[in-house]
This record gives sequence, C-alpha cells and structure tokens, in this order.
Amino acid sequence: MEEQELADRCRQGDNSARKELYERYAGRMLGLCIRYAGDRDTAQDLMHDGFLKIFDSFDKFVYRGEGSLRAWMDRVMVNVVLQYLRRNDVLNQAAELDKVPEVYDEPDTSTASAVPSEVLMRFIGELPTGYRTVLNLYVFEEKSHKEIARLLGINEKSSASQLTRAKAALAVKINGWMKKNA
Repeated sequence: MEEQELADRCRQGDNSARKELYERYAGRMLGLCIRYAGDRDTAQDLMHDGFLKIFDSFDKFVYRGEGSLRAWMDRVMVNVVLQYLRRNDVLNQAAELDKVPEVYDEPDTSTASAVPSEVLMRFIGELPTGYRTVLNLYVFEEKSHKEIARLLGINEKSSASQLTRAKAALAVKINGWMKKNA
C-alpha cells in the first residue's frame, strides 16, 4: 500500500491499515525511542505510547509527498519521548561530571568510521540522559541549540555544554574501542 493511501486509511480508523503502519514502522520507531530512552523496556513503552498518539493525531497529518508520513511519525515519536523525559525530570538529573574530560582527543575520522554502527549506538545509549538527548536532537534531528533549549526547557548554553560533554564522552569511548580493536 502506498504511503498516502496508508495515511488516509489510518485517518479513517481502518484497523488493518493501522496494523500495516505499525508493522512497517515499528522497528524504526523503536530504534528512535532506544536512542533517547537508553534502555529497551522504556523505549518499547514509549514506542507504544507514540503509536497511540500517532493514531489519535492523524487528523493533523498533511501528506506532502513520499517520506512525509515517516517524517511526521518521527516528530510525533520524538515529542512523546521528550515529554516523558521532561515529566520524569531525567534531563535535570546530574551526571558525574568528573568522568567527562574537559579536553579530549577527538577520534581520527578516517579510522573512527570503522566503529560499527551498533557499537556507536550502544555508546550513545550509555551516555547520561541529558547528554544523550541533546546529542540526538542536535545530530539526528538537526535542531539548533535554540530549538533544543526550547524543547527541553533549558538555556542555550546548557544545550551547547551538554553537547560538548556528550562528544567528549563519546570520543573517550571510541578511542578506547579503537585501541582494543585496531
């Protein structure tokens, strides 16, 4: 079924279309939730909440061409996850700052690309929630620090600081992995 027809049928409450939508996009949405939540159980709960929100919000979806359904679903899912993180105040829980170096050796990009994506995603998942959330919004959602600050209810400098610390922590993990696996 084409994306536009699938969206139209979901909008009309067609349960077979909803099932197809879920089966087609659940893996992607779970991956997105894991990136933010950091653990699979929480991510699965958030993904299910996100799909309920998607099914209830189809009246707000406007088809804008191929890929617009997936992009809209991504935004809804990210908003569900961010709402959870804000509601549970996990963004303001302090991380152990002494474990994150102020100065770090940035991995050599020519060899850092040798790090398997699943290893990199595991490293991202191990970051403290605030770092992980800002990194995800900045890198994967391509949000500015101003947008991140608005979404998370923090100031822009805090967003920039958390991104720098996230990059530093990732650099340490990547450099360590590369030394072991070179």
